[in-house]
Amino acid sequence: MAAGAAVVAEAAAAVAEVGSARQFEELLRLKAKSLLVVHFWAPWAPQCVQMNDVMAELAKEHPHVSFVKLEAEAVPEVSEKYEISSVPTFLFFKNSQKVDRLDGAHAPELTKKVQRHVSSGSFPPSTHEHLKEDLNLRLKKLTHAAPCMLFMKGTPQEPRCGFSKQMVEILHKHNIQFSSFDIFSDEEVRQGLKTYSNWPTYPQLYVSGELIGGLDIIKELEASEELDTICPKAPKLEERLKVLTNKASVMLFMKGNKQEAKCGFSKQILEILNSTGVEYETFDILEDEEVRQGLKTFSNWPTYPQLYVRGELVGGLDIVKELKDNGELLPILKGEN
Repeated sequence: MAAGAAVVAEAAAAVAEVGSARQFEELLRLKAKSLLVVHFWAPWAPQCVQMNDVMAELAKEHPHVSFVKLEAEAVPEVSEKYEISSVPTFLFFKNSQKVDRLDGAHAPELTKKVQRHVSSGSFPPSTHEHLKEDLNLRLKKLTHAAPCMLFMKGTPQEPRCGFSKQMVEILHKHNIQFSSFDIFSDEEVRQGLKTYSNWPTYPQLYVSGELIGGLDIIKELEASEELDTICPKAPKLEERLKVLTNKASVMLFMKGNKQEAKCGFSKQILEILNSTGVEYETFDILEDEEVRQGLKTFSNWPTYPQLYVRGELVGGLDIVKELKDNGELLPILKGEN
């Protein structure tokens, strides 16, 4: 039996292992008409071993999909060709072409991607131009999603490459306000943005939808002291808290939101406010640790929830209960007192 055929025979039963670049190319050719999922792994990485178990389960659920594992360091020609820089990494192939990618040990995301590709099938050639047009519109929206947008590997909290980590450190050092997009989370964006911006590597920094450049450019702008004039500054915490407490006439800082309180005290204060009929807005302190800690000092009030009227602290749950019992709460909320 030929090497390629042996690999395919094993794949039909479980997860095949590819041991050479020639075997891999043969498999791409033989499995051109079906979905092929390739796990680039390393035996020394426990997360890879776990993901092999996940692949084995997926192979049982999807018998028409070919699941293959390839030891990244043992077949460097293939790893380099597909820019495999960490393990585990999963590549998805249809019609011998790479159509998707997943970096990292994310079992739920791997399952979702397999299910999506199984259900979507292949796109007919006539739709390719339409898809390209849709992608460009999406990339335009993404690059304009915030005044300063960073497309990076990972997140600011967990960068997944050294260049992205350095970029985040520079932006934080200069107190620059930015939003980010993890290119590992979307292979279509990862590949499409390279063409859209005519910039082949990541990270990429955009201001007002315009590409500024990658890490080297940002370092040059920092050295020439131009970076501070190009990128928007993050407001100081005190200024931000002043804006937040004045965002609405009545502002409630709580655990959760109007629809779902995440602690008993917050739930009780929502019930009281709802009974008054007065309009109010909420801020979920669980979503922003900086605000959660900073507001305690700003207001000199150590616990949550906290109720503000026209930027002034009224108090927490006990104070609000007391004001309600005394008949003073409604006039205060309406700004009459």
